[in-house]
Amino acid sequence: MQVQTGQQSSLPAADPASAAHSEIVAGCLRSRIASAGGSISFAEFMQLALYAPGLGYYVAGSRKFGADGDFVTAPEVSPLFGRVLGAQCAPILGEIPGADILELGAGSGALAVQILSKLQELAALPERYRILEPSAELQSRQKSRVAELPEDLARRVEWITDWPANLVGIVLANEVADALPFARFVKRQDTVNELCVTSAGSGFDWCERIAPTRLAEAVRNIEKDIGSRLPDGYVSEVCLALPQWIADLADCVDRGMLFLFDYGLSRREYYAAERDQGWLRCHFRQRAHDNPLILPGIQDLTAWVDFSAVAEAAVKRGMQVSGYVTQAHFLLHGGLQDELDNFSELQIREQVDLSRQIKILTLPGEMGENFKCLGLAKNLTDTPAVFELSDRAHIL
Repeated sequence: MQVQTGQQSSLPAADPASAAHSEIVAGCLRSRIASAGGSISFAEFMQLALYAPGLGYYVAGSRKFGADGDFVTAPEVSPLFGRVLGAQCAPILGEIPGADILELGAGSGALAVQILSKLQELAALPERYRILEPSAELQSRQKSRVAELPEDLARRVEWITDWPANLVGIVLANEVADALPFARFVKRQDTVNELCVTSAGSGFDWCERIAPTRLAEAVRNIEKDIGSRLPDGYVSEVCLALPQWIADLADCVDRGMLFLFDYGLSRREYYAAERDQGWLRCHFRQRAHDNPLILPGIQDLTAWVDFSAVAEAAVKRGMQVSGYVTQAHFLLHGGLQDELDNFSELQIREQVDLSRQIKILTLPGEMGENFKCLGLAKNLTDTPAVFELSDRAHIL
């Protein structure tokens, strides 16, 4: 997700239609808070703001991806991302007869188009390219994008709304885990409090309550794993929904590989003492900020991913960690150079544009270091070549 970082005061104004929609979502949230006795968990606030039927950010009609939306993901930055990923998928598809590809939350559909085009060049097409997309609005946009493919490629794509059974092949999740609703907490000496949301006039505000057992235990386990107690006043997040999401994913795969891309860290990095305000981020009109209580329903809410938690949940469900690398490593060692063989033959303007795309995807100050790729395998014999060098799985 590529955005500019800014303060709340620097955010652009919402257009009248978006502002009106946000007020409807705010009314829904205020009603829920009132019926709950005056406050709700942040996880519930996030769930409603993003996914409330017909209203939430990801199910309503606002444009989210690309230059005209709220953020730009790697496939929108450059087709190079999908083409390199497609090249890494090819050997796995060759190892598994009749394999499918399943993409979780396909965004604009750009990644599907890029991967299928690359796999056609490599004569390594999957039987089906399945997209698990619960949003009817996003399905419509994806179908329009896929319709631009040649007919023999487009017909391989199908949309589903629930986990498939007995999948053999590859699962792709690009910027999906960061949008799972998460709990927020604050340490008060030896007590764990949950940060909740309450109504405040026409807006919302934070409040605290003693954390429920599951959240308190999760924080205690984090402290045990990192070998130290979080300091008084420390604020962060825990995605309690993550283990079940990974379990559902693992259970639907009989044999295959998951490539999970997202911005995130190992647990020790995530809960470092200096990160005492957590990793919550909001995205609105290409600006990143840290106030999730404004613009409900028309801004994205996310947090960086604890990749240690992802790996632990997957291993408990019978998957193996194949590797953990930065996005820059994945691209540079996964075939990016092969995609640039004709670079010198391009027009100067095309060379400049392609160089800009590569910088965004790979430089440490852009997406290269913040974004990681975690590879999870089930019943596979070979490890993808991209994980053979500079694997950082040992830090998870």
